[in-house]
Amino acid sequence: MGVEVVVEGLGKSFGTQAIWRDVTLTLPAGEVSVLLGPSGTGKSVFLKCLIGLLRPERGRVLINGVDLCTCAERDTYEIRKLFGVLFQDGALFGSMSVYDNIAFPLREHTRKSEKEVNRIVMSKVDMVGMLGAERKLPGEISGGMRKRAGLARALVLDPSIILCDEPDSGLDPVRTALLSQLLIDLNAQLDATILIVTHNITVARTVPDNLGMLFRRELVLFGPRELLLTSDVPVVAQLLNGRKNGPIGMSEERDTAEDPALPPEDPDNVRGIVPQLEPTPGLPRRDAVRRRKLRLMQSLHTLPTPARQAVLTTMTPTDLDDYDTWRRRTSAIPIATRKTTTPTTRVEEPAPRSRWWSKR
Repeated sequence: MGVEVVVEGLGKSFGTQAIWRDVTLTLPAGEVSVLLGPSGTGKSVFLKCLIGLLRPERGRVLINGVDLCTCAERDTYEIRKLFGVLFQDGALFGSMSVYDNIAFPLREHTRKSEKEVNRIVMSKVDMVGMLGAERKLPGEISGGMRKRAGLARALVLDPSIILCDEPDSGLDPVRTALLSQLLIDLNAQLDATILIVTHNITVARTVPDNLGMLFRRELVLFGPRELLLTSDVPVVAQLLNGRKNGPIGMSEERDTAEDPALPPEDPDNVRGIVPQLEPTPGLPRRDAVRRRKLRLMQSLHTLPTPARQAVLTTMTPTDLDDYDTWRRRTSAIPIATRKTTTPTTRVEEPAPRSRWWSKR
């Protein structure tokens, strides 16, 4: 099973230029999360801070109780073994074959025999659909294949945490869809914690369990996918709809902190939940879905009403019975009647600073 990653009050600057400040979020163990944001908002820098390649000036990154921001180099080295990273361009060694690129972490960090290395490498090559191309050089394969080779290399040490830095960049829509399906399939098989940094709206709408957004050096929102997909925060609505009008401009320096309201009659304003990708038939169900549902039951009352209603529509009558039982046991007001998926109006208002959501 994957590992929970807790980020508390993280801040990073380069000289006098603040990249982001006070970023606080939790990547739930074994779930898929996506981090959105316009270009230049420090999403890749955030990934580098998560694995200890960059040291933030403030805050903590807790993994298995170890703070990567302050721990000794030896501890950092051990924690990094939990990670697999897919870089933007694949970051393959150009003079080495695809096979040798994928085998590199095994030869560098383990004492496995070449027979074991071959078995593991070929299993990962098969997993990403590259059988027959393993002896080619990176320059002899397409950009999409280099991405998949980079993903295979990220998987050879069976990581508990997988970071993907814009896995869809440079790919056509079909390859992007196939790569998205592959990530969901990997989560079903490995139960790893996955964080994807992307600009792709389709990926953001269909892949993650949790969704977040960086903008103007702040974390705007982070929480269940339903939170952002039903959000009326202008910058979130603008990015998820790919509109030119809104707080996001062509230049990062000119992005406005103002939140002009989106005209209700705007035909480009698309809100709502689309179905999340399911594992390919024949693969196991994702354990993350069950864990997430249990966690959401305990924090549902903290979500805004549109997000809460969206979550309820995905619950079965049995789920609602379990939720109602839990609410009664904790002496809270039930928000859904038994034996129906229709929520009642007896709901609590969300807490002002819930761990699930916050507007900066």
